[in-house]
Order: sequence, then structure tokens, then C-alpha cells
Amino acid sequence: MPEIYERHLTFTGNNLGRETTIMFTFDAPRKGMYKNFYPIVWRVCTFGKEGSYSMKASYTSQLAFLKTQVEDGSIIDAATCVNINLSCRKAKKTILTQDDEEVFHFSEPVPCEEGFMEAENKTGSVQDLAIGFVSPGELFPTPAHYYNDLGDGSTAVAATFTPKLRAYITSDYQESAILRSAIHTPCIFEYDLASLAENTTWNLTFDHRNGYKVSKADRQH
Repeated sequence: MPEIYERHLTFTGNNLGRETTIMFTFDAPRKGMYKNFYPIVWRVCTFGKEGSYSMKASYTSQLAFLKTQVEDGSIIDAATCVNINLSCRKAKKTILTQDDEEVFHFSEPVPCEEGFMEAENKTGSVQDLAIGFVSPGELFPTPAHYYNDLGDGSTAVAATFTPKLRAYITSDYQESAILRSAIHTPCIFEYDLASLAENTTWNLTFDHRNGYKVSKADRQH
């Protein structure tokens, strides 16, 4: 299995001149997005008009499938989950079932032939699933992409996941909200987290000529 890595990001803002809400999600365009699966809002943070502010966010490359619970368009909980990653370029597959007590179970992931990470629904009814990542110190994984209305038996989730994080200036979304369509405000930050150092700091700035900008701080480690 490829080595599991962590990425810790700090975003700072100082005297922005206006109250500013920044939203982070993994919504880089991919085939099937907003049709077969939907991005989920990861983090939302509001920086004040005056003074210094910061937000920390941590990601690990340990991926997981989740049986999600959805309310009012947001992921509110997970009934169960299972860790899953590509291993030596071999695909991995897990199966979701439901026992006589109506308890959900993911099977232990096994190699498959398709070249993706897969979660198949064999519960006997339509289910909602998500793929996400295991955040440090959290009991359940953080959902990143959502798959809804997966039929029994013939429908499966097939997913590869590249952690390309994007940021937008918008107050229209809450954390864990499911994005049903593309965000219309400009993206101001886009990085594949795998390409970054373990710890990075980023400065959010604003001026009336250039608008908002996120730039890497000079001192990194």
C-alpha cells in the first residue's frame, strides 16, 4: 500500500477590510460530477473586517467509504464506515449489507479487477454512500464526495480520489453541505494536497484592484 501521509494547512487573514467567509471543498471538475456523485463542503470559516484570524485544517490520505445520513441537504452522520485505499495499484472493493437487526455492515475490502475503489450496495434497498478521508482524532471519516440513490445489487460506487482542494469566497454554504451544482464564484485557491509539504501556511489578502488572493507564507516547514 502507498504510504499514508498527513497534510496540515493554516490559513490566516489580517485586517482584510471586510468580513470574509472562505469555503473549502474537493470539487475539481471530474467526469460524472453533479450527475453520479457530488462534492461536499469540507470547511467554512469567517474572518472579521479588522484584526488577525486563522483557520487550521488537516487531511490524511487514508480513505474510507461511509454509509451516510443526510438531512436538509447536508451529511449529518455516518452509520458505519470502512477504510479503503489502492494497494500496489490493485483495486479494492467492499460490499454494504444490512442484517436482520437493520444494522449496516461493510465487508473487509478485497482486490477487484476494475482499477478503482468500489463500494457495492447489497442491502436490498436504495442507499446513500460517500467516500472521504480519516481526519486525525475523529471517530468517523470526513466525507468528500457523495453518492446518492444507489440501487441494490446492480449499482456500485467506483471512485478514485485526488485530494485537489479548492477555496471560494462565499457565505452561501455550511460545512458538510452537499453541492448539487458548480459554484459560480471564482476559485481563489487550488492545490493537490499530495504535492504540498506536511505543514504549510497560507495568507488570505484582499484589495479592491485585485480582489481576494491566497498565497503561501514565506516560512514553511
